[in-house]
Amino acid sequence: MDSITTSSYAVHFNTMAYESLNTHLKQMDYSIIFILVDENTHQHCLSSFMSQIQGDYSFEIIEIEAGEIHKTIETCTQVWEVLSELNADRKSLLINLGGGVVTDLGGFVASAYKRGIHFINVPTTLLAMVDASIGGKTGVDLGVLKNQIGVINQPEMVLIVSDFLKTLDGRQLNSGFAEVLKHGLIQSKRYWERSKNLSAFNAMDDIIYESVGIKNEVVLQDPTEQNIRKILNFGHTLGHAIESYFLEDKNGKQLLHGEAIAAGMILEAFLSHKTSGLAKEALEDIKVTFINRYGKVSFSDRDIESILALLKFDKKNSHGNINFALIKNIGQAVIDVQVPQDLYAQAFAYYKE
Repeated sequence: MDSITTSSYAVHFNTMAYESLNTHLKQMDYSIIFILVDENTHQHCLSSFMSQIQGDYSFEIIEIEAGEIHKTIETCTQVWEVLSELNADRKSLLINLGGGVVTDLGGFVASAYKRGIHFINVPTTLLAMVDASIGGKTGVDLGVLKNQIGVINQPEMVLIVSDFLKTLDGRQLNSGFAEVLKHGLIQSKRYWERSKNLSAFNAMDDIIYESVGIKNEVVLQDPTEQNIRKILNFGHTLGHAIESYFLEDKNGKQLLHGEAIAAGMILEAFLSHKTSGLAKEALEDIKVTFINRYGKVSFSDRDIESILALLKFDKKNSHGNINFALIKNIGQAVIDVQVPQDLYAQAFAYYKE
């Protein structure tokens, strides 16, 4: 499987991933190599990853707690303190071995430490492989507000080893698959039709490869999200608000990222139908696909009120306006759509039907 080249680095797959890493480490002569893991990837992924590294290098392992609730500036501070205590210098390397929390947070830690050290992303979840580790977005949450603090900074490389998917349960795989389906909705009707009909998570290499290609094609046109890159946020304006709301749910009802985004895509497909020309038939196709795969989230009126209050924090907003990325057809997205507020309640009513 050929590597995918971005503007400044490459995404390597499976055997080529390890070959490229070993070549890079041999060439760069890093002072110390740090590997950032959470407790899950420490247990299930680290040993197999380390067994593929050739050469005699100085390694230090840094472990953080798993889960979105730990994707905070406080965790970053803890990692920066460990880096400092272990004498990390500007010629050090940070390898982020984990899901989206690890790659997002690790990329930000590396970008800020001593004004920037090299980092490599090794995603271990489907979500991170097809989305989070690609494109250079790094950062952490501000309280429960998603990805409010961060920078866009590119890794030295991204290494995708699909064997890591074997360490995931079905819910985690399904969560990542929401981003696969999103790629079809915003860029390729053919890919949408192929992906929505997959019934099992096997032979995922081709799916991952195509999703990485779709995201890379968009990012190449707009690296800093000033224009077309915003289409990657379809489903995420309401989806992130939903995810943020349930992160602080006192009853312990939390959603994985993809589960929240799946609900967000149904809601924003409804908004697309009302404002951007998405056909009713396409809207129904989207709703049925996501409900069949993810089920329905139960929203009370109080939930909806609180979720809508979080929209003002969305990163795409400007000049006091909430800007949506929507779709006018399956495979065709539009950006910077401002939606009449009365449609929000209608969207939730449609979702709950």
